[in-house]
Amino acid sequence: MPELIAAAKPIIGDEERQAVDRVMRSGMIAQGPEVAAFEVEFGAQLAGGRTSVAVNSGTAGLHLGLLAAGIGPGDEVIVPSFTFAATGNSVALTGATPVFADIELDTYSLDPAAVESAITPRTRAIMPVHLYGHPARMRELRTLADTHGLMLFEDAAQAHGASLDGALVGTFGTFAMFSLYPTKNMTSGEGGMVVVEREELARAVKLLRNQGMERQYANEVIGFNARMTDIHAAIGRVQLKKVGAWTARRQANAARLDRDLRGVRTPVVADGASHVYHQYTIRVDDDRDGFSRALKDEHGIGNGVYYPIPNHRLDSLAKFASGLDLPNTETAASTVVSLPVHPSLDEADLDRIVSAVNALARAGA
Repeated sequence: MPELIAAAKPIIGDEERQAVDRVMRSGMIAQGPEVAAFEVEFGAQLAGGRTSVAVNSGTAGLHLGLLAAGIGPGDEVIVPSFTFAATGNSVALTGATPVFADIELDTYSLDPAAVESAITPRTRAIMPVHLYGHPARMRELRTLADTHGLMLFEDAAQAHGASLDGALVGTFGTFAMFSLYPTKNMTSGEGGMVVVEREELARAVKLLRNQGMERQYANEVIGFNARMTDIHAAIGRVQLKKVGAWTARRQANAARLDRDLRGVRTPVVADGASHVYHQYTIRVDDDRDGFSRALKDEHGIGNGVYYPIPNHRLDSLAKFASGLDLPNTETAASTVVSLPVHPSLDEADLDRIVSAVNALARAGA
């Protein structure tokens, strides 16, 4: 069998290594000038000029953003169940209740009709996920939030540079979170970025990430140690210069797969949306798990199932979801497979992916 084509492949080059070495030689390796510069540059490029606050993980970013926005015990936040557990976890960690709503099967984002049905007197906010790099239904969700007096937050962990009607994701809500985990479209090695619309919210996140203090030993609130190091920020600053070209490569790879794949449901791109293809996710209606195994074991094509168990059926979050019926979520969880789409793929890799998927689709027909 030929060499495995990786499902995801972080790209770390000489510039990133040199940036780390520069920080190490400086002696300033904790949160410092590199973090401050990264925040400014990220805000200018990917956050539509909004204020960005660096933290040590995407999950920390969601948690601190929610706390800074005033979410806490007694509140409800409507979220999708079809996402990584960090979305629901972050709400639960504030003491609030994650309320799981169903998705639309075309873009895997929150269904506005399902969200509206889930609103109660305790609802404080809606937090969609821009899953796989496709923008959620922000026009409709913004209208719902405004109509019902709710806040709108964004889990943009997978959506660096995605946009809707020309507006970048991360600029629609009170706050947004971007993940900088190694498999994301850009990385800082580990980390996250909280993007906020108001300076007072930015200050609240900064206090929470740093033990509740802005000045040393002058603790104003009870906080956490969620700081990003200068080492991680230096990597992120280099990657920020490259992510635009990498995104264009992902989009070109996706267009090739769109054109040539047969017998599977390829990704939908909504009107006005720019998809950045953190994942290229197809649906396989017959024996998805067998298809996924054969793709890797017989054809050497790495792939992933994101996510096989919805949040509302996880042992950790099931207590928030008794009796829920989320049919589109269940369909997605049992049929999705994500194929390689990363910028390291060459034409031969894409040929192999197309040939393998089409062969398995014919065999399963």
